[in-house]
Amino acid sequence: MGKSFIDKKFYDAILNFDDSDEAQEYFYTYMESSTGKVAKDGHEETVRDKILRIYATLFCEDTAMANAPYADVDDVADTADRLYVGSVGYDSEHWYRMKHHFPVIDDDNYDRFAALVIADMNMGPLHDAAMNDGDTLVVGEADPLHMTAEQRKNQKIKSVSIV
Repeated sequence: MGKSFIDKKFYDAILNFDDSDEAQEYFYTYMESSTGKVAKDGHEETVRDKILRIYATLFCEDTAMANAPYADVDDVADTADRLYVGSVGYDSEHWYRMKHHFPVIDDDNYDRFAALVIADMNMGPLHDAAMNDGDTLVVGEADPLHMTAEQRKNQKIKSVSIV
């Protein structure tokens, strides 16, 4: 990806979003900042646009993508339950959305969830795990909540890492 547009302050703002008005302000200001590039449709690309485009590219190949090339709330909600850390599992340490306390993905937080995933892959524990342990983010099949343990164990998965 070249020089990362994700910095430590942005990553920390995502992690502290629920606990700090300052973190919320930084998050929203940064998400609306320009990347300095013009999108294919002619508008100036924001960090939010870039994050939602990267998220769509990495995780939304089998979603409706009504807002292509950017992931929208439905795309993120449809893929959030498919993301696992290191290996497919049902416990909160492996299921990415549960590990980061996103019980609901909706209009208020879908871009923050996407930003967390991309930022984590760039400089957070996911990045460190990929570099040090070989653990990556794993994308499983749709709807793991309604799979049996055997189906989860045998599901088709793909590993995703930016490093």
